[in-house]
Amino acid sequence: HLPFVNIILEGTGRGTTTDGSGHYILLELEPGEYTLVVRSLGYLPAKKTVRLQNGQSLELNFELTEEPLGLSEVVITGTRTSKKQTESPVMVNVLDSRSLQMVQACNISEGLRFQPGLRVEVDCQTCNYTQLRMNGLGGSYSQILINGRPIFSPLTGMYGMEQIPANMVERIEVVRGGGSALYGSSAVGGTVNVITRIPQTSSYDLSYTMQNVNGQSLDRLLTGNLTMVTPNQNAGMALFVNRRNRDMYDHNGDNFSEMPALLSNSFGANMFFLPSENQKIEINLMSLNEFRYGGEMVNKPPHLAQQSEERRHDVVMGGLDYQINFNGDNSSVIAYVAGQLTDRKHYTGIFPDDSVEIASHLINPPYGFTDNTTLQLGTQINHRLSEFPGGNNVLTAGIEYLYDDVLDSIPAYNFVIDQTARTLGAFFQSDWEMLPLLNLLAGLRVDKHNLVDNVIASPRVSVLYNLRNYMQFRMTWGTGFRAPQAFDTDMHIAFAGGGVSRISLSPDLKYERSNSLSGSVNYDKLAQNFVVGFTLEGFYTRLNRAFFLQPVGEDEFGLLFEKQNGPGASVQGGTLELRGNYRNKMQLEAGVTLQTSLFDEGVENIEGLEPLREFLRTPNDYGYFTFSLMPSNQFNASLSGVYTGSMLLAHFAGAPEQPVDAYKQSPTFFELNLKLGYTFPIKPVQTGLEVFGGIKNLTNAFQDDFDTGKFRDSGYIYGPAAPRTFFLGIRLTSI
Repeated sequence: HLPFVNIILEGTGRGTTTDGSGHYILLELEPGEYTLVVRSLGYLPAKKTVRLQNGQSLELNFELTEEPLGLSEVVITGTRTSKKQTESPVMVNVLDSRSLQMVQACNISEGLRFQPGLRVEVDCQTCNYTQLRMNGLGGSYSQILINGRPIFSPLTGMYGMEQIPANMVERIEVVRGGGSALYGSSAVGGTVNVITRIPQTSSYDLSYTMQNVNGQSLDRLLTGNLTMVTPNQNAGMALFVNRRNRDMYDHNGDNFSEMPALLSNSFGANMFFLPSENQKIEINLMSLNEFRYGGEMVNKPPHLAQQSEERRHDVVMGGLDYQINFNGDNSSVIAYVAGQLTDRKHYTGIFPDDSVEIASHLINPPYGFTDNTTLQLGTQINHRLSEFPGGNNVLTAGIEYLYDDVLDSIPAYNFVIDQTARTLGAFFQSDWEMLPLLNLLAGLRVDKHNLVDNVIASPRVSVLYNLRNYMQFRMTWGTGFRAPQAFDTDMHIAFAGGGVSRISLSPDLKYERSNSLSGSVNYDKLAQNFVVGFTLEGFYTRLNRAFFLQPVGEDEFGLLFEKQNGPGASVQGGTLELRGNYRNKMQLEAGVTLQTSLFDEGVENIEGLEPLREFLRTPNDYGYFTFSLMPSNQFNASLSGVYTGSMLLAHFAGAPEQPVDAYKQSPTFFELNLKLGYTFPIKPVQTGLEVFGGIKNLTNAFQDDFDTGKFRDSGYIYGPAAPRTFFLGIRLTSI
């Protein structure tokens, strides 16, 4: 039963909507012939013609078919306003909750791998922190939003993609490239907007999944969702809980883990209130608690292990949005506040061999602490000019303040990052329908960052030509910047060269500037029984004063690196997406990216070795595919895969099998995943019981040359995040 479906009597201007239980009524109609047109977001329209006699009462039911590939889905990230996906001047890709279930994603990190132009990589053999690379740029160039707000700080980004469970996600909207410049600093590579579940009807969902990692380690996952909506639809709440318990995994038999132990508990709520027809209040809260341990697989405190990393995270996030519409819904004002608090306790260390050093280590082991606070305040005004030359023009203007304070300290290493970043930004945008088929989006953001002396202006322009609703041509140009502040990799203490490596910021570090240009063509052919389509995109990003890590020697603890401004750099390439759907029974989506990332001049990655122009850890080709089969409402099957091309890596000496520093070229990888599920309907209680299972990384494509022992280079890791993993689960859901 579908709520809020629009029912229109064609040619009369009369209509209604279904209530929360999917029912509707039209009263006091004159006798005659009527055509009812039914429309609902995410479904194909339906139409029926009936003849009404005098005094007659008719019951007319519709069965709506879900629209293949979500072609008319409404998105908000590209323009900061609601926009039909095919009408957005900035290309927005959507990963919905059903797609996350199809690929058996436990968190958003596992789901984002199945998006064009995106690559999620694991960067530490010991703690497994991740970063998201978009269009060939590193993770610190990507802006991750929670419900449209940039509270995902650089520190949170180290482990946050694994900490945000998939069952809290309604959908994820992705904007690649400079088209997301309106979100400010760190949106150079693109923006990922994680939109949490919004209650629409009262429902529940509970599941338990058991995973077995390559026959060695168990991974247990319990998830739950509950949504409640008042009978008059003016208030609702969505609750989620998630608990994960994963054992450590040792791939090469040296008693040191390649995948850390995880124990996490997450819960949260999304609430909405409609004080009146033109007002809306949204509140979202979530708490993420995680324990993570990797290194020597012993049952001891971490400082007594030969080598280990331990992390204890307590993260609280939340936001409050208030919106009021007026002027016949042609104008609106949005005010918002959002923030996050992170309390982290951590240890990173190697147990020494020398007796004097052992005594010092036991007296003052390298435990550390981190406090991180992020706060955003802002307001946004939208106004539609209906009689603008050529067509509508939606004007958007706003001002926002972003505060990020981080204190990360390990006293034993004399390591500390104590930094407060404050940004005051203002933005203005014009979304002008110049002609029925032509749209011009022009915007400007102005930022004053406390770590940058001058005010920085970041304009963007996008043009959309929409040919008969089945083909769109887009062109986007935008500029951006990154402030000289600490990002995720700067706060990671890594094992390398027989010790621990640390990163500091150059006192002369200046902000980095970017120019991005992209163009795309999008085609979708909609027929009675099938949809086929493709998107071809080309992108180019120019970086001035590009950041890089310069080796600056070592001390008694290990290697030292300094973040400096280097020569300029260019990233360019193209992405091809293919998609098809047959009667909502079969669906295929695939994407491949070819690109290059080069500095203008070589930079020194390892002291004593030749400088290189190539970006490290950046393959020139990567891609994915998903194929789903749904022959009935009960049975579903999916086959998916991720391809990772060869990449260049730095490999520091220290482990027994690596006596000298060197560059290494990784092999290519292709991981294949299979999932099968069957749902048994329990009609008396309107519940479905689904039993599902499958295999991740079916061919066991996994790195086979990990370093061994306590002096391993933890950064020498590449390829898939996990080896072959079997899973089996059960799910109860309302139907």
